[in-house]
Amino acid sequence: MIIDQLIEGIKNKKNPCIVGIDPEWCKIPECYKYDSSTKANSILNWATDVIDVVADIVPAVKPQMAFFEVFGADGVRVHQQVVQYAHDKGLVVIDDSKRNDIGNTAKAYAYAHLAKDGPINADFMTVSPFLGTDSIQPFIDIAVKDEKGIFVLVRTSNSSSVEISEATNAQGEKIRNWLANYIHTAGSDCIGKYNYSNIGAVVGATFPEEAQLLRSIMKNNFFLVPGFVAQGGEAKDVMPCFNEDGLGAIVSSSRNVLYKHLEIAEYDGTPTMYVEIVRNQAKTMQEAVYQELSNHYPNKEY
Repeated sequence: MIIDQLIEGIKNKKNPCIVGIDPEWCKIPECYKYDSSTKANSILNWATDVIDVVADIVPAVKPQMAFFEVFGADGVRVHQQVVQYAHDKGLVVIDDSKRNDIGNTAKAYAYAHLAKDGPINADFMTVSPFLGTDSIQPFIDIAVKDEKGIFVLVRTSNSSSVEISEATNAQGEKIRNWLANYIHTAGSDCIGKYNYSNIGAVVGATFPEEAQLLRSIMKNNFFLVPGFVAQGGEAKDVMPCFNEDGLGAIVSSSRNVLYKHLEIAEYDGTPTMYVEIVRNQAKTMQEAVYQELSNHYPNKEY
């Protein structure tokens, strides 16, 4: 199961942190912008350099589809190439596309992004739940069939997410809690050898109290935890997302890793120094989260 592969990567690298691949053209170093015939090819060169320099540190990368789609058809092509390149480097790939719809459209999204014989063939993808459970089922079906995984949005890191996640349904239950119970139940049929499910949840780094409650509901489900540093989340804030074994969550950072060079006056504009900064940021995140895990969960498994 793909969740077992992810866990083995976490254990082997002693790292539950991942790096987002978010190509924002205005922030990418100038040295990448003029060495290719198209913007999309420049993005590909940049992304593969980032993957090369973090591949031995992180268990997974998370390309954000929207940042590729802005480059049109070429950008979508590059997204597919980035997924394949990360796979070639032995990394798990989380396709952060937040897709969903109803009926055959949901099936088409699931096939395109997750299916082994689909064009993207990611390992996990992010899924919006707000069209109801029948819209999530096609993603679960593909995940079960092809041993892939999904992360369903439950409590995201942006402040206005409370407008939905903290609302109550007709039975008086908060939407986030209802979703957590649904995910726990839906994921019970695809548990891997480490007792975790391929069906997980997106839970932001900026709400530790809610994360603790959600962890108590979704004991066997992995959390994808965005918002580390850039949106205010720190190492101590993400600890409630984990279980006592030090597993159960992957912490994602994009901007604080990819674009730290913009804050460094000494950056000399070269690809060599850029990837060194990226590597240092990825390593700093790993060390901070791992140390905090060691303090909170001394009996963790790695």
